[in-house]
Amino acid sequence: MTPLPADLAVPRYGQATLAEVLPGVAAALGAPLDRGDLPADPLDLASALGGARRVAVLLVDGLGADLVRAHADLVPTLAALTSPAGDLSAPCPSTTPVSLATLGTGLPPGSHGILGFVTAVPGEDRTLNHIQWGDDPDPDVWQPRRTAFQQVEAAGIPATAVGPYAYARSGLTRSVYRGAAYPGSVGHGDLVAQVLACLAATPRALVYGYLPELDLTGHVRGVDSASWRAQLVQIDRLVEQLVDGLPGDAALLVTADHGMLDVPRETRLDLDDDQPDLDDGVRLFAGDPRARYVHARPGAAADVLERWRGVLGERAWVASRDEAVASGIFGGVDDAHAARIGDVVALARGTWAFTATEREPGPSRLIAMHGSLTATELAIPLLLARGRALG
Repeated sequence: MTPLPADLAVPRYGQATLAEVLPGVAAALGAPLDRGDLPADPLDLASALGGARRVAVLLVDGLGADLVRAHADLVPTLAALTSPAGDLSAPCPSTTPVSLATLGTGLPPGSHGILGFVTAVPGEDRTLNHIQWGDDPDPDVWQPRRTAFQQVEAAGIPATAVGPYAYARSGLTRSVYRGAAYPGSVGHGDLVAQVLACLAATPRALVYGYLPELDLTGHVRGVDSASWRAQLVQIDRLVEQLVDGLPGDAALLVTADHGMLDVPRETRLDLDDDQPDLDDGVRLFAGDPRARYVHARPGAAADVLERWRGVLGERAWVASRDEAVASGIFGGVDDAHAARIGDVVALARGTWAFTATEREPGPSRLIAMHGSLTATELAIPLLLARGRALG
């Protein structure tokens, strides 16, 4: 087995990942989640949220912990919040659909089955883009685990997920927020108003909010851009409004799904132009530029693995499916989900990205990316504000 290099890390499932956030919140609200063999509240959020009867969790897409620290002067509200458990780890791959499912279920990717931005649909000659997902495959079957929202609702605590209106009927929304009301928001101000209204509406509540714009700005303009910094300032102002409007017995947690980094042109390998021979023996091509899944034709997996290792070299950790699963990067992988992972897994090191300008022209043009297991991609914040009555 090729070991994971020192500059890539296995997410700390069951200890300090995004999967631990909602279980801790549920424990604080008196409705601990069923997580199988994983501990109920390893972050001890029940203590940090002690006394809170209503909790809001805001996930800011792309708000990596390193980026928050590097721009502390632009985010006085975020910088002033406490950190009850230090940095958390994003899951693997460190990409939005995987992270949202990990948050929503309180389980690692290998358990909930959403294992990449784009993954193969086993038994069919096609892939599924989880961002463009509608109702095929059936979201209730593709992600079969009970969500944290379903379990909290079953305990008599109202659960609401506030995110963009356009996402209301998507397969991803249905699979990861199942059990929560989803009213849909039409802008930042609307999200603030809805989150605060839902907190105030009942004696106990779990309210979740999702903001995608910072991630989109980073992808299109780069995280070292005036546009990204301006968007970050807007996020800080939104958090300030939430903190100021918290009911006295409520708390707010702010977290993210992953960090991100700019990818220079000199560390981009175009799989459609520079290395077309990497298609030899390949049946399906999935993942994203920093976390590739390669599905081989029958009998070709060993040759494909050897070829990808030889070409990518030190630019990536290249492993077989069995090696990747055994490494623990996905947590424990259910047998029913394993075939969604490529026969070959290639996780980028440094700032490398493996683009495909013909097959994936949109993703290949992005300036900032994420998906692999570098410290910057994995480190996400967990920040806390408590209502005035909680001290």
